[in-house]
Amino acid sequence: MDAFTAGLLQRIRATESDLTRARETGDDFLAEVEQAELDDLHRLAAEHGVEVGAASRV
Repeated sequence: MDAFTAGLLQRIRATESDLTRARETGDDFLAEVEQAELDDLHRLAAEHGVEVGAASRV
């Protein structure tokens, strides 16, 4: 796995964690921001052929 792929997957995991935390604390604004970031990261992964996996989708 190259550095780009590893970094992207790490960012996706971190963003998923942040999104979960925002939802759990009821921070709707932060949850929207994190969801938008996650959507962008998934788009970037798809554009570069990085397999994220269905379990990673929030």
